[in-house]
Amino acid sequence: MFSETITPRFSDTDALGHINNTMVPVWFEGARDPVFRLFMPELDTGNWRLILAKIDVTYHGQLFYGQDIEVRTYIGRIGGASFDVYQELWQQGEKCASGTAVMVHFCYQEQASMAIPQAIKVELEQHLPAE
Repeated sequence: MFSETITPRFSDTDALGHINNTMVPVWFEGARDPVFRLFMPELDTGNWRLILAKIDVTYHGQLFYGQDIEVRTYIGRIGGASFDVYQELWQQGEKCASGTAVMVHFCYQEQASMAIPQAIKVELEQHLPAE
């Protein structure tokens, strides 16, 4: 599991006084950087090898300004050319949101998916949730 802490900004709130729901996918994407680095250690966008095929987010509770948020990032599934990144947002000991991003290992020159190298699969497997 990868973990990072986010301190919400005042501008992340909405008119109802809690964190705007549009921030969750943004935070999830930012917290996927360690996963991206498994494929591209320098995060070189000229040599990018991943595309996002699908995202979903489930809101379990409200998130609030003034309280840190922990983003937990796991690998949920590993296929031949794609994998799932499962993520959770925790605040004050409560899971407030979760989501999954389906990522595809992709060759932009060929415009086609390509197999995930075995060495990267081994790295991804280290971040599968404990049974």
